[in-house]
Amino acid sequence: MDEESKSLPSKENFSEWYNEVLMTAQVMDVRYPVKGLYVWYPFGFSIRKKVYNLLRSLMDVDHQECYFPMLIPKTELLKESEHIKGFEDEVYWVTHGGLTPLEIPLALRPTSETAIYPMYKLWIRSHADLPLKLYQIVNTFRYETKQTRPLIRLREITSFKEAHTAHATWEDAERQVQEAIGIYSDFFTKLAIPFIICKRPDWDKFPGADYTMAFDTLMPNGRTLQIGTVHHLGTRFARTFEIMYEDAKGERQYVNQTCYGISERCIAAVIGIHGDNKGLVLPPNASPTQVVIIPIVFKSGGAEILDACKKVRAILNEAGIATVLDDSSERPGAKYYKWEMKGVPFRIEIGPRDLKSNSVMLVRRDGVKESLPMDGLPSAISGRLMDFQAELLKRASESMWSRIKDCSTLDEARSQIESGVARLAWCGEKACGLEMENATGGKLLGEPQGMTGGGACPVCGKPAGRVVLVARSY
Repeated sequence: MDEESKSLPSKENFSEWYNEVLMTAQVMDVRYPVKGLYVWYPFGFSIRKKVYNLLRSLMDVDHQECYFPMLIPKTELLKESEHIKGFEDEVYWVTHGGLTPLEIPLALRPTSETAIYPMYKLWIRSHADLPLKLYQIVNTFRYETKQTRPLIRLREITSFKEAHTAHATWEDAERQVQEAIGIYSDFFTKLAIPFIICKRPDWDKFPGADYTMAFDTLMPNGRTLQIGTVHHLGTRFARTFEIMYEDAKGERQYVNQTCYGISERCIAAVIGIHGDNKGLVLPPNASPTQVVIIPIVFKSGGAEILDACKKVRAILNEAGIATVLDDSSERPGAKYYKWEMKGVPFRIEIGPRDLKSNSVMLVRRDGVKESLPMDGLPSAISGRLMDFQAELLKRASESMWSRIKDCSTLDEARSQIESGVARLAWCGEKACGLEMENATGGKLLGEPQGMTGGGACPVCGKPAGRVVLVARSY
């Protein structure tokens, strides 16, 4: 079978399609001999760099990037009892240095609160040190016992962006929560990922937090994927780690804190939501290559065509459009297959006819073709890249919202979550929320931001002044 005739499984069989596209497009190699650990191919890593540089550009406006160690002493990890209880089954422990048993075991960070906050205690002295807004992009480790899946459910999360902020008051921290929600909303919009923001129920909030806000998106198989979280920590960790400041009156006060994280699940969402049966479909903001140029060369005139291709590559790159020229000896069909699989937004073909008319043939990743004049090409391409980005977001948003349905009974909700998300009235009682999960087989995502409703709670029948979303989730 030659390369041009290979095909992926149908995306309707999402799990099989997803695993195959990661390998065939050379995003990740799943064959590493430790369960839940995967290898980034160079091409996949270039997507990671593009996405996380976008995230850095948003964070760096008023945060500072830093780095804290991976190893956390057991004495620090165990200080916050509720926090560690949320992770105790998932911690990897280092017990020996070489052949020598360690006096204090060291944990591979499952998350970094207990690594960072002992240092915050040393750094924060007065109100002049606040607010403190730091973030890092690191790997974290969790002994995941459920079925692992590349980029989605891992034992080594390779690309965890976690921000940790400290503030004078609870209200200041609350404003930071809203700022973080704004940053994440901007980030996911730039990746053309539609999302829902929910306040998680108390039994599913981050261990030790006052409350948790979560970003979820909907994958093609009807499962929701949590792609970001924002936590208001109040003074819980500050009291545990004795993080205090001297206020303007000279009195000692505990800081109020927030933390918020995004992992490589954001890349899984881009791949899963936009990809098709030909491979990846990358939004221009997430694609390391935005335009690939393919020379269409026949028996004669090859040098002239190649010169024209190099000229177009130069002017597009100079205009800030990431462009490559594929002048390899492969046939055009094989090149089309290769770059479609890698999800490059636009392909430019230049052949004898285009050369004669001083134009190029532009082919979008979704197959739309048009001839464009060489004159003014960078401006024309830039505008069309923006249009393509917007179309991908519009298409994905319409798909997601069309699969969120109002349900008045648990039976309706159980049927609905086979393909999407159920929206139900809820009285707010924990027992009723847990029964919703038990009866439907789904997860209660929480109260969605910006959605209101009424009716009766389908469990107890009491009037409900709020709505919740229930879905199957990863």
